[in-house]
Order: sequence, then structure tokens, then C-alpha cells
Amino acid sequence: MTYVLTAECMPPAAEGVVDFPAHKTMYGGRKIAAGDTVFLFVRGPGGAALTGKAAVLTATAVPPLPDIARQTPRVSVTLRMEAQPVRPLSRTEVARLAASDPAVEELRFKFFRQATPKIGAVSDALAACLDGYV
Repeated sequence: MTYVLTAECMPPAAEGVVDFPAHKTMYGGRKIAAGDTVFLFVRGPGGAALTGKAAVLTATAVPPLPDIARQTPRVSVTLRMEAQPVRPLSRTEVARLAASDPAVEELRFKFFRQATPKIGAVSDALAACLDGYV
């Protein structure tokens, strides 16, 4: 399965391994598992931009807190970075391309409409489109 992970900042990486603890999930993101592929978008000066492609090493569900009635499911993931982007794909380019490409519109709708960091599953068409950028 293929996922997109958006983040506020890139945590420190040791030998290409990056941890994202207790990351919010939406759009089927809680089903993420070891062996899955993740396209990583990290916020920068010009907004979120494609930072790379990674493989999931571990994915662990975070148990809900007992005192909070309504919570978004969260997952802690460890990723091994596999590829860097070969051409840029930022929030601005996604907005421009979304009108003519349904796969890019999925990216815009699921991940850039709300600016919160999250993990979510994506379609095969969007995964193939993102593969063209890494």
C-alpha cells in the first residue's frame, strides 16, 4: 500500500532512518504497516514540498488517552529514506496541476486542504504520479 505523510519539520535522521512519533492518521492512514511505501511532504519556507520516498520499517498504533472522548487515531512510524525528489513538487505546483489531473486533485484534497500533519492512504494513480517526481 502507498501512503503520504505530511509533517511540520523533518526530524533528525540517523543513517537514513526517520521516526515520526504519534502522527495523526486520516483516509485509512491507521492501516499503515511495515513494508509500505510513503511519500514524505515536509513544510518549508514556501509551504509543504515533496521531500522524498521512504519504506516503512515499523508502524505502531498509539493507544487513545483515557480522558479524551473524541480522538483522531495516531500511529508512530519509522521510515527508511529511499529516494530524493528529482523535480520539485510543492503545494503551489499541486494547486496548479490539480485542475487538470484527478490524481493530483486527490493529493490537494486529502493533504493540502487542511494544513495539519497527517498520514493517509493514496490511490494507485496518485502513487504512480508521485513516483514520477522521485
